[in-house]
Amino acid sequence: MRNVYESVDANKRDSLLVIFLFVGFVLASAYFLAKAIGVYYGYSTSGFEFISLAMIISGISGFTSYYYSDKIILGLSGATPATKQQFFTLYTVTENLCLASGLPFPSLYVINDTAPNAFATGRDPKHATICVTTGLLQKLNRTELEGVIGHELSHVANYDIRLMSLVTVLVGLVTLLADWMLRSSWGGRSNSRENKSGAGIFLLIGLLLALLSPIVSKLIQLAISRRREYFADASSVKITRQPGGLISALKKLDADREPLEAANKATAHLYIVNPLKNHHDAIGWFAGLFNTHPPIVDRIKILQQMA
Repeated sequence: MRNVYESVDANKRDSLLVIFLFVGFVLASAYFLAKAIGVYYGYSTSGFEFISLAMIISGISGFTSYYYSDKIILGLSGATPATKQQFFTLYTVTENLCLASGLPFPSLYVINDTAPNAFATGRDPKHATICVTTGLLQKLNRTELEGVIGHELSHVANYDIRLMSLVTVLVGLVTLLADWMLRSSWGGRSNSRENKSGAGIFLLIGLLLALLSPIVSKLIQLAISRRREYFADASSVKITRQPGGLISALKKLDADREPLEAANKATAHLYIVNPLKNHHDAIGWFAGLFNTHPPIVDRIKILQQMA
């Protein structure tokens, strides 16, 4: 049985391992895809020219989203600012946990929906926003709400929004290069003048990666997202000093089968639990690779070991 500090450290190590594997895969895939594109068009290239171009395009898109995603997500969700007079418990819970964790007080928003859920957004702790539904405030007691808010503050403290923005840029890099490679291979005959076997090998590897690398990159992105949920759970217990509140909250959220109308597939990964309750999480090792969240039963089991 691990205590909370051991769980936080273990989740941090697991997250870093997945991230390093992801970065290594992206760099290797980008190199071979870029070389294959160069070979196809008959250029003598190191591959970094195409990588740089794809990184610029993906980076502009990713970091524009990074700086404005909070406003976009809050607007799409129909969220409104939460006043202290109207949502006193939410305010005081957040104030207490911010004092305990040493974090700046975030902007608080509320979605008028009876489905209980919550998410955090913002590029860093000084520009963070926590949004909860009215259903969450109605159905959870104060201790359970502390567990949920602690989880969301942990996402902020762990810079998960910044990390996932970077991951999105890297996925975009591979996807762009793969798309260019596929368009080139379907567009006509190669202009390559090289007859070396190395050219054919690069083209073959490039074609295989063009088909597989976007899928693999997306799967690793989802794996990182799931690991960060475990990390935020453990970090929440570290802030609140009691796993029971988050355990009880997750049980209630799991039992509630009402989907959140304001959520969609693009924003579902942000929430503490999958808000698309009409789309059940896949079960089984292979099917589970495509889930945005780890199974709640597994999250509860890990939290119970900290009790």
